Amino acid sequence: MAEVRLETERLILRSWRDQDREPFAGICADPKVMATLGPVMSRAQTDALIDWAIGHEAEFGHTFWALERRGDSRLVGWCGAIRGDAGPIDQKPELGWRLASDCWGQGYATEAARAGLAWCAANLPDPDVWAITWRGNLRSRAVMERLGMRYRADLDFLHPRLDQGDPLQPHVAYSLEYDV
Repeated sequence: MAEVRLETERLILRSWRDQDREPFAGICADPKVMATLGPVMSRAQTDALIDWAIGHEAEFGHTFWALERRGDSRLVGWCGAIRGDAGPIDQKPELGWRLASDCWGQGYATEAARAGLAWCAANLPDPDVWAITWRGNLRSRAVMERLGMRYRADLDFLHPRLDQGDPLQPHVAYSLEYDV
Protein backbone atom coordinates (compact mmCIF):
# COMPACT_ATOMS: atom_id res chain seq x y z
CA MET A 1 0.00 0.00 0.00
CA ALA A 2 1.28 3.47 -0.82
CA GLU A 3 2.04 5.75 2.09
CA VAL A 4 -0.71 8.22 2.91
CA ARG A 5 0.42 11.82 3.17
CA LEU A 6 -1.89 14.75 3.87
CA GLU A 7 -0.36 18.20 4.24
CA THR A 8 -1.68 21.31 5.92
CA GLU A 9 0.03 24.66 6.40
CA ARG A 10 1.96 23.43 9.46
CA LEU A 11 1.41 19.68 9.66
CA ILE A 12 1.73 16.37 7.84
CA LEU A 13 -0.59 13.42 8.50
CA ARG A 14 1.09 10.29 7.19
CA SER A 15 1.48 6.54 7.50
CA TRP A 16 3.44 5.29 10.50
CA ARG A 17 7.20 4.62 10.41
CA ASP A 18 9.37 2.71 12.86
CA GLN A 19 11.12 5.92 13.96
CA ASP A 20 7.73 7.21 15.22
CA ARG A 21 7.56 4.61 17.98
CA GLU A 22 9.81 6.28 20.54
CA PRO A 23 8.35 9.80 20.31
CA PHE A 24 4.78 8.48 20.32
CA ALA A 25 5.61 6.37 23.38
CA GLY A 26 6.69 9.58 25.10
CA ILE A 27 3.35 11.19 24.25
CA CYS A 28 1.39 8.17 25.52
CA ALA A 29 3.45 8.09 28.75
CA ASP A 30 2.63 11.73 29.57
CA PRO A 31 0.08 11.88 32.43
CA LYS A 32 -1.28 15.20 31.09
CA VAL A 33 -2.02 13.66 27.68
CA MET A 34 -3.55 10.51 29.11
CA ALA A 35 -5.63 12.22 31.82
CA THR A 36 -8.72 12.16 29.57
CA LEU A 37 -7.84 8.97 27.67
CA GLY A 38 -6.88 6.38 30.26
CA PRO A 39 -3.78 5.30 32.14
CA VAL A 40 -0.33 6.18 30.84
CA MET A 41 0.98 3.57 28.44
CA SER A 42 4.21 1.59 28.46
CA ARG A 43 6.45 1.39 25.42
CA ALA A 44 5.11 -2.11 24.69
CA GLN A 45 1.52 -0.88 24.89
CA THR A 46 2.31 2.04 22.60
CA ASP A 47 4.05 -0.25 20.11
CA ALA A 48 0.96 -2.47 20.10
CA LEU A 49 -1.23 0.60 19.52
CA ILE A 50 0.91 1.68 16.55
CA ASP A 51 0.83 -1.87 15.19
CA TRP A 52 -2.96 -1.76 15.47
CA ALA A 53 -3.05 1.60 13.60
CA ILE A 54 -0.84 0.17 10.84
CA GLY A 55 -3.12 -2.87 10.58
CA HIS A 56 -6.22 -0.67 10.46
CA GLU A 57 -4.73 1.33 7.61
CA ALA A 58 -3.86 -1.87 5.74
CA GLU A 59 -7.42 -3.16 6.12
CA PHE A 60 -9.44 0.03 5.59
CA GLY A 61 -7.08 2.48 3.86
CA HIS A 62 -7.21 4.97 6.73
CA THR A 63 -6.27 5.17 10.39
CA PHE A 64 -5.15 7.57 13.08
CA TRP A 65 -2.04 8.61 11.12
CA ALA A 66 1.24 9.87 12.51
CA LEU A 67 1.12 13.65 12.91
CA GLU A 68 4.33 15.47 12.08
CA ARG A 69 5.10 19.16 12.38
CA ARG A 70 6.40 20.48 9.04
CA GLY A 71 8.79 23.07 10.43
CA ASP A 72 11.02 20.61 12.29
CA SER A 73 9.71 17.12 11.30
CA ARG A 74 8.85 16.40 14.94
CA LEU A 75 6.20 13.75 15.59
CA VAL A 76 3.62 15.62 17.69
CA GLY A 77 0.84 13.03 17.88
CA TRP A 78 -1.70 11.30 15.71
CA CYS A 79 -4.83 12.29 13.83
CA GLY A 80 -7.12 10.74 11.27
CA ALA A 81 -10.10 8.44 11.12
CA ILE A 82 -10.84 4.82 11.95
CA ARG A 83 -13.93 2.63 11.80
CA GLY A 84 -15.49 3.24 15.19
CA ASP A 85 -16.03 0.26 17.46
CA ALA A 86 -17.79 1.66 20.50
CA GLY A 87 -21.36 2.55 21.35
CA PRO A 88 -23.28 4.70 18.87
CA ILE A 89 -20.38 5.04 16.43
CA ASP A 90 -19.81 1.34 15.81
CA GLN A 91 -18.63 0.92 12.19
CA LYS A 92 -18.99 4.65 11.48
CA PRO A 93 -16.02 6.84 10.52
CA GLU A 94 -14.52 8.15 13.77
CA LEU A 95 -12.29 11.21 13.61
CA GLY A 96 -9.70 11.35 16.39
CA TRP A 97 -6.50 13.02 17.55
CA ARG A 98 -3.88 12.87 20.30
CA LEU A 99 -1.19 15.53 20.70
CA ALA A 100 1.89 16.05 22.82
CA SER A 101 0.92 18.31 25.74
CA ASP A 102 3.49 20.97 24.80
CA CYS A 103 1.66 21.30 21.46
CA TRP A 104 -1.74 22.05 22.98
CA GLY A 105 -3.32 25.46 22.45
CA GLN A 106 -1.63 26.08 19.10
CA GLY A 107 -4.48 25.00 16.83
CA TYR A 108 -2.75 21.81 15.69
CA ALA A 109 -5.63 19.50 16.63
CA THR A 110 -8.17 21.55 14.70
CA GLU A 111 -5.85 21.97 11.71
CA ALA A 112 -5.07 18.25 11.55
CA ALA A 113 -8.69 17.23 12.16
CA ARG A 114 -9.85 19.46 9.28
CA ALA A 115 -7.45 17.58 6.99
CA GLY A 116 -8.75 14.25 8.29
CA LEU A 117 -12.33 15.41 7.84
CA ALA A 118 -11.64 16.51 4.25
CA TRP A 119 -10.00 13.15 3.53
CA CYS A 120 -13.05 11.30 4.89
CA ALA A 121 -15.47 13.39 2.85
CA ALA A 122 -13.47 12.76 -0.33
CA ASN A 123 -12.69 9.07 0.18
CA LEU A 124 -15.33 7.33 2.30
CA PRO A 125 -18.86 6.38 1.23
CA ASP A 126 -20.37 7.41 4.56
CA PRO A 127 -22.66 10.47 4.69
CA ASP A 128 -21.11 11.74 7.92
CA VAL A 129 -18.18 11.57 10.31
CA TRP A 130 -18.25 11.09 14.07
CA ALA A 131 -16.09 11.80 17.11
CA ILE A 132 -16.29 10.64 20.70
CA THR A 133 -14.58 11.63 23.91
CA TRP A 134 -14.90 11.47 27.66
CA ARG A 135 -17.63 13.95 28.59
CA GLY A 136 -15.21 16.07 30.62
CA ASN A 137 -12.65 16.45 27.81
CA LEU A 138 -13.43 20.09 27.11
CA ARG A 139 -10.40 20.58 24.83
CA SER A 140 -11.48 17.84 22.43
CA ARG A 141 -15.10 18.91 22.59
CA ALA A 142 -14.01 22.43 21.62
CA VAL A 143 -12.15 21.02 18.60
CA MET A 144 -15.28 19.11 17.59
CA GLU A 145 -17.33 22.28 17.81
CA ARG A 146 -14.76 24.29 15.81
CA LEU A 147 -15.07 21.63 13.10
CA GLY A 148 -18.82 22.27 12.98
CA MET A 149 -19.70 18.96 14.59
CA ARG A 150 -22.98 18.70 16.49
CA TYR A 151 -23.18 17.29 20.00
CA ARG A 152 -25.58 14.35 20.04
CA ALA A 153 -26.82 14.36 23.66
CA ASP A 154 -29.22 11.55 22.79
CA LEU A 155 -26.22 9.31 22.16
CA ASP A 156 -24.27 9.76 25.41
CA PHE A 157 -22.93 6.36 26.43
CA LEU A 158 -20.69 4.44 28.79
CA HIS A 159 -17.57 3.36 26.90
CA PRO A 160 -17.68 -0.45 26.80
CA ARG A 161 -13.89 -0.94 27.01
CA LEU A 162 -13.63 0.94 30.30
CA ASP A 163 -14.41 -0.67 33.63
CA GLN A 164 -17.72 -0.02 35.33
CA GLY A 165 -17.24 3.01 37.58
CA ASP A 166 -14.17 4.30 35.74
CA PRO A 167 -14.51 8.10 35.82
CA LEU A 168 -13.60 8.20 32.10
CA GLN A 169 -16.41 5.80 31.11
CA PRO A 170 -19.11 8.46 30.38
CA HIS A 171 -18.63 9.47 26.73
CA VAL A 172 -20.26 11.91 24.36
CA ALA A 173 -20.71 11.68 20.59
CA TYR A 174 -20.53 14.40 17.96
CA SER A 175 -21.37 14.13 14.26
CA LEU A 176 -21.07 16.14 11.09
CA GLU A 177 -22.89 15.45 7.85
CA TYR A 178 -20.89 16.15 4.73
CA ASP A 179 -22.02 18.83 2.33
CA VAL A 180 -22.81 16.80 -0.77
